[in-house]
Amino acid sequence: MSKKAPNTPPPVRINRTERALAFAVLALVVAALICFISVIVATTLGAGANDGFSHGIWPAVFFVQYYGLPLAFLLIIALLVSNAVRRSRAAKGSAQ
Repeated sequence: MSKKAPNTPPPVRINRTERALAFAVLALVVAALICFISVIVATTLGAGANDGFSHGIWPAVFFVQYYGLPLAFLLIIALLVSNAVRRSRAAKGSAQ
């Protein structure tokens, strides 16, 4: 038999919203880094000569590169707020 301390709170579970936000942050950061590296490699190989980056998939690559990391930062802030709200509600519920 295991003895539990009477004041030990139950383990904190991560809800679906927080998990989805965390995976979205990870996906955006990875996609932005891959796009950044692909632009560097493509520039080295000469893809940007004669306005080559304005055709094909390159506008989407630049869009992800420019807006991916700031959006991931905003999602991290949303994740922190969500986590703080959940923890404060759990603390108020266990205090009563």
